[in-house]
Amino acid sequence: MTTPFVSFDHVWLAYNDELLAKGQFAVEDISLQVNAGEFIAIVGPSGCGKSTFMKLTTGLKMPSKGSIRIDGAPVTGPLKISGMSFQAPNLLPWRTTVDNVLLPLEIVEPYRSNFRSKRAEYEQKARKLLQSVGLGGYEDKFPWQLSGGMQQRASICRALIHEPKMLLLDEPFGALDAFTREELWCAMRDLQAAQKFNVILVTHDLRESVFLADTVYVMSKSPGRIVVKRHIELPRPRDLEVTYTPAFTDIVHELRGHIGAIRGGAATAPVAAQAYY
Repeated sequence: MTTPFVSFDHVWLAYNDELLAKGQFAVEDISLQVNAGEFIAIVGPSGCGKSTFMKLTTGLKMPSKGSIRIDGAPVTGPLKISGMSFQAPNLLPWRTTVDNVLLPLEIVEPYRSNFRSKRAEYEQKARKLLQSVGLGGYEDKFPWQLSGGMQQRASICRALIHEPKMLLLDEPFGALDAFTREELWCAMRDLQAAQKFNVILVTHDLRESVFLADTVYVMSKSPGRIVVKRHIELPRPRDLEVTYTPAFTDIVHELRGHIGAIRGGAATAPVAAQAYY
């Protein structure tokens, strides 16, 4: 069998020793396996532990119990093979778009040591990446000269410039209008299809999760547990037209029903654990 790229084995996390002593966990008993090149989405009610899951995956937090392996190796600290993009683009206002994208190469080894000597090569790579997401002609503009959607595209390029094996997206499209959000869904779809990196998307948008992901995981309210695993059988490549089909809307309604049950308190641990597909 192929070794999973991401493996959580009965992972629990309490944020400090005092909470651990009281048995108060942010997430509890999370077990999942993600194959190489797979796109997964994590959804659930606010405060369910989605962002905590991201911190565990990147090695920013170590589990209180259980173990995590990424790309075959145990996670013992912050990972260098991952990139991250958040809801706020956080572009540096005094740097041009291309210089913002180049920032990780100035910081992360082995690129940092070679940055001056390979600056032209790296800049060409950054410009090509920006062009691939529709920012051709905007490479030398400053962030304040870009729309919100353009800034988010640049932020995603910055997260990908060092060719990470895994991209983590924490509500990256949540602040955008519906049309821009859908445009970025398609940009992300195309980037991931071309480069085959793993993606973990945290989102409140069920349509977004079903359109982009191979598998959607639903987390319970705190303490967060994985209570539903839903494979998305919709064929790829997916165009926006699929979001208007009965097959798509049925999956969205199904996931919404699970989350509604969780919010209403109907999903208890023993029952929800059987909700896997």
